[in-house]
Amino acid sequence: MRPVRRIVGKMAPLPRANVDTDQIIPKQFLKRVERTGFGPYLFYDWARDVEGEPDPDFVLNRPEYADAKVLVTGPNFGSGSSREHAPWALEDWGFEAIVAPSFADIFYNNCVNIGLLPVVLPGDAVDVLVGLAEAPDNEVAIDLEAQTVAAGPHRFTFEIDPFVKHRLLEGLDAIALTLRHAEAIAAYEAGRPAWKPSLAR
Repeated sequence: MRPVRRIVGKMAPLPRANVDTDQIIPKQFLKRVERTGFGPYLFYDWARDVEGEPDPDFVLNRPEYADAKVLVTGPNFGSGSSREHAPWALEDWGFEAIVAPSFADIFYNNCVNIGLLPVVLPGDAVDVLVGLAEAPDNEVAIDLEAQTVAAGPHRFTFEIDPFVKHRLLEGLDAIALTLRHAEAIAAYEAGRPAWKPSLAR
């Protein structure tokens, strides 16, 4: 996955609490075996009217937010089922970071695993960002190294687990982390008795 260091761009405001993964990507779209292609179905039920046509009032259907890189949303984002497709859909749509007062744990980890930056800020700070995001020309700058979020005259700091930060800065997914020990794994396999199962076979 790509390293995450600094994200600068527009914010899309979605000030809703308890947004679950079935709202992020409804279950009928979980048939793809690839990790890509889910973006068009992001928030599908909210983005369409009763006839299935795009709702022009939904924030992500508004052309001024078409290139937003940061979603600013409410507490307990990503609750519900543990489907990995939810962060895949957000990433495929074009988001590089999500800012919220809190995230569901599994969703948070699924974001980290693909390099989608989840940023936890206090509710009042998120409210400030939502207000700024209502004007699409306002941009935000998220600096992972410094652990800061800056928009307009406002600057906030956020906490993040040091190992999670390291993984994101270096662009290390689970496979990359394992491959860092490739020599040790090979040495272990070479020393195993021939009659035992081997990665080489």
